[in-house]
Amino acid sequence: MQQSTDLQNLLHSVHRKSYPAYKSLKGSYQFDNYILSIDHVQGDPFASPSHISVRISHKTAGFPREYYSDHVTRITLSDYLTRQFEKQVSHYTFRAKGSGKSGLISVSHCGQEILERTACEITEKGITARFFIGFPANGRTINATELEKILFDFLPVCVQKAFLYRNINHKELEQTIFLAEDQTYIRSQLAKRNLVAFVADGSILPRESGISSRPMKVSIPFTSPESLRVTMDLPHKGKISGMGIPEGITLIVGGGYHGKSTLLNALELGVYNHISGDGREYVITDDTALKLRSEDGRFIKDVDISLFINDLPNKKDTRCFSTEDASGSTSQAAGIVEGMEAGSRVFLLDEDTSATNFMVRDVFMQEVIAREKEPITPFLERAEDLYKKAGISTILVAGSSGAFFHIADTIIQMDSYHPVDISEKVRGLCGKYPLNPVKAPEFRFPESHRIMQKQTPAVRSHGRNAGRPEQLKIKVHGKDGFLIGKQDVDLRYVEQLIDPEQTAALGLLLKYTIEKLADGTRTIDDIVKYLADQLKHKGLSFLSEGSYIPCGYAMPRIQEIYSCFNRYRR
Repeated sequence: MQQSTDLQNLLHSVHRKSYPAYKSLKGSYQFDNYILSIDHVQGDPFASPSHISVRISHKTAGFPREYYSDHVTRITLSDYLTRQFEKQVSHYTFRAKGSGKSGLISVSHCGQEILERTACEITEKGITARFFIGFPANGRTINATELEKILFDFLPVCVQKAFLYRNINHKELEQTIFLAEDQTYIRSQLAKRNLVAFVADGSILPRESGISSRPMKVSIPFTSPESLRVTMDLPHKGKISGMGIPEGITLIVGGGYHGKSTLLNALELGVYNHISGDGREYVITDDTALKLRSEDGRFIKDVDISLFINDLPNKKDTRCFSTEDASGSTSQAAGIVEGMEAGSRVFLLDEDTSATNFMVRDVFMQEVIAREKEPITPFLERAEDLYKKAGISTILVAGSSGAFFHIADTIIQMDSYHPVDISEKVRGLCGKYPLNPVKAPEFRFPESHRIMQKQTPAVRSHGRNAGRPEQLKIKVHGKDGFLIGKQDVDLRYVEQLIDPEQTAALGLLLKYTIEKLADGTRTIDDIVKYLADQLKHKGLSFLSEGSYIPCGYAMPRIQEIYSCFNRYRR
């Protein structure tokens, strides 16, 4: 192990040399309280910044062991430390001067939800923080004096203030850990109480704006209807009451702008724990819940959509259906089947973003177009079977069709952001507006067919590496998808992806699958189950294969891994 003085000597030796001389700094160095590792050095001052990591032993950090004793507390502490570190480095970024990205110091930016990130990883050995530094240069000439300032003046202060227990707010951290344990407790109680979601009284559901996930400053606190109110005794907060949404089919109705979609949006993000002050800290949803919508133009390959679509005029087999350009109804059918394969126990749908002909056929349309002429079995006729035969509950926002009232077990009316349980009232009205008796085709569990095809990488035709296989490169497009090789994977409508770092991780998982797992025999189900097991036991670091994994990745759910792989066109 080299010492920090060795790094200083190296810096002095490369000062004013050409930029590639920075490569000699790569390695690990012992500082007073931590080990600094320079894992990757950028090629020039305008390239992506260098990858840096800091390792601190638990003895040095000094955090109570109960704060990282299990998966929930470990991820929560990691998230808290990442936020503290980001606050510290923000004071120093670009204070060292130079060309391009010189002086940049950056770490993952955390939002309202708590995610497992590579930015901070806690193991039995200690805490590893990963971040980026733009190595300073004037033009393409090394300015080692400025980098020395970052590594020996700025960084030690940031590490001391962010990662040593004695220097942080003990009470704030304790409350953060307690909140996460309370949220996890509520989620564990849902199935025991035959619930799929819980919304605490006093929750603030509206967001600041369409581009901000922060709580709206002046908004109406949530209050549960008495008929749906449940009380839980949390390990730390004590008694808390709120609306429990029972298993089965729940309909959310009401006039426009009264809060229907706001409630649904809170529920779809209730699969994640939230930070204190978010307003939705105690909005907790079954962690397998999946938001579904129509997706015109979606790629579908080898999906059994026969549960919803049969007897196509072109005689195409819907038990193993493929298309390059799906219609809204076909894409939504595929999404439901893929959600079943992913193990989702709750489906979340909004009528506004669903294909109308997939959701319902009214009485008049049934009279005009005979059943045998319509290949689509609407969701209205399948929702009960999904619950009774597959154990999958549905929460549906509806505003135009009253047909859903007939199948709903629970009906919540949003009235000026106040929920009202109108289940009994509506049941009395259903007799006045009967549905035509329709016998849907027999319910049958879909079968998985999609096999990931083995790919032979293209061979470089020219350049220094001519004759060698081309490396599969990934370019992430924010939260909305990524380019892998020459193919775009479009994830715009995977609505529970909340962070670009999750999208980046999906790209990494898909790359690993293409290169290591896709052999022409394994199904997507086989592959995702293998990946899930590796992620559970090793985290995202298993993808590094003994090398380092940089800052910039966050753990996606299993549901989003299925969604990503099913949109890959191979």
